Parts: sequence; C-alpha cells; structure tokens
Amino acid sequence: MSPVGAQITVTELQSPYSFVNDPIEKNYFITSVNGEAETADNNGFITKLNPNGKLLNLKFIQGGKDDVTLHAPKGMALVEHILYVADLDTLRGFDTTTGKPVLAHTIRSSATGQASLSDVTFDGKGHLYCSDQKANTIYRFDLATQTFSVLVTDRSLAGPSGLAIHPKSGQIIAVSWEKGKISEVSPEGVVTELFSNGFFSNRFQNLRGVDFDRWGNMYVSDFTTGKVWRMSWDKRFQVIAEFLPSPGDLSIDRANNLILVPYELAHAAEMNGLETPTSAKSKQEKRTLADYGFIPPPPKPAPEGPEKK
Repeated sequence: MSPVGAQITVTELQSPYSFVNDPIEKNYFITSVNGEAETADNNGFITKLNPNGKLLNLKFIQGGKDDVTLHAPKGMALVEHILYVADLDTLRGFDTTTGKPVLAHTIRSSATGQASLSDVTFDGKGHLYCSDQKANTIYRFDLATQTFSVLVTDRSLAGPSGLAIHPKSGQIIAVSWEKGKISEVSPEGVVTELFSNGFFSNRFQNLRGVDFDRWGNMYVSDFTTGKVWRMSWDKRFQVIAEFLPSPGDLSIDRANNLILVPYELAHAAEMNGLETPTSAKSKQEKRTLADYGFIPPPPKPAPEGPEKK
C-alpha cells in the first residue's frame, strides 16, 4: 500500500526542519532541532516513518543517546543506506536501518570561522553539497575521499538555505533566505541568478526549501509568507498552498508524487499528494488548493431564506 493521494500529518515534533523520503527502503525521515537552531545542546532528534507514512519511531536517532551526537539537525540527503544530516558545523551520517552513527566531518569556514550548515543534497555522482547560510558558501563533499572543499563563496547567494539538484541539468539550485532569490550553481561553482524580487514585485521573502518533481517542476517554500510555490517547466509560478504555518525544508517523493512539508513553528509535518500533469485543468478553469491535495474546498453555505418545515 502506498500513501498516494493521502494527507498524513505528523505531530509531537520539536521545531522540525527537514522532511525527506528514502528511495530505497521507502521510509521517511524528519529532523527536529528541538531547541535553539545554533546551539550545541545534543538534544536534536530524527523521526522515522514507514512507507505508508505511519510513525515507526519518534526519536529514531536521538542526540545524547546510544553514542549519538546530534545538536540541531537541519537538512538531509540519502545515499544508499546512509542518511546524511547537516548539524551546525558538522556533516553527520547515520545508518538508515539501525540509526547508528557512521561518520562525522566538521567544517571550518574561512569566512566566519565556524560553519553553519543549513542543507545537504546529493548529485548522484559521488558528491554531496552543503549550504552555509551565514558564510554565503556551498561546500562539496567527495564521498570517495571523504574530504570537503569550498565549491563557491558568493554574496549573491544571499544566505543560501535550501539546495536541490536539477533532475535534468544536474545544476545545483540554491534558494536564498535573506533576499528570497533563486540561484543556479554549476558543478564548477559558477553562480547564475534564476529569479529574484523586482522593484515592483516582492514575490518571495525567506525561502527555506526547494525540490523537483519527476516532471521537472520546481517547488519552493517561503517560511515567512507561509506559501509553497511551484514553477513549471515554462517558468510560470503558481501558489499551490498558502496560509501555512512556517513551511520549512520541503522535499518531493517523486515515486509516489507526494510533497513533504515540515512546519517548524507548529511542531508538525505534513505529507500530501500532488496533481499530475495529465490531470491538470485547462487555463480557463480556475485552480483551487484542493487540486493539489492541500486543503479541501469549504462546504457551500446553505441558501438563505425561511426554514423548510
């Protein structure tokens, strides 16, 4: 059984930051900062859900327990049977079956001294990329040599928060927390601005997450405005959900066509079905949020008039 089309809400989280799926074992993972986002308090935890979205273990990986160090876990990426997690200045790896730690690599930032990692993404070619929001830096981690290098440091990244690899071009997509812009970064570290707020258009504020569906549509979450946007292949933006409580580092389960959204300030996370291009409505027919599985349409009010006897 698959959760396609279902809406599943996970509660009892503590400042959840990121929500990802495991393409191999089909499970889901959610990070909880559980306290201050920049404090080394060793009380962060990671929740594990089964392939149907049911809770397996609220604290599957828990800082301070079973030789685990985990302070304020943020973005995640899965490579085979290892869950990589951005935790302050350290990239940590955990076994997806046992939850046991398998690696920890600490980064020092040349710009700020101590790195502050926000997200991590895998390029499918042996490299992880980590964003450092404070240092305007993206690091590259070589899985074969287990070494870090600076891919790029550029103020135009404007506080890179979420990262994703474009499924067709292989370019790194970075969304900005400070200026609400979207940048493309080549594997050589060349930064190109894709979208930014104009003088008359202030579309984005504080972008937190970015990912792609199987058709190449891009989804971004705006933490401050409470919106999730979709950009189609022809570069049209649509708000697919709004009035959300602090949507965080979202991701897309491409196999099941689900969107996974953590709500940091609501201490919850949600899994929802997405529409497919084949079921898209015509341009003349107005879309509603219900088309995207987020919010059911409100009931129609009863007609006014005298009550029927």
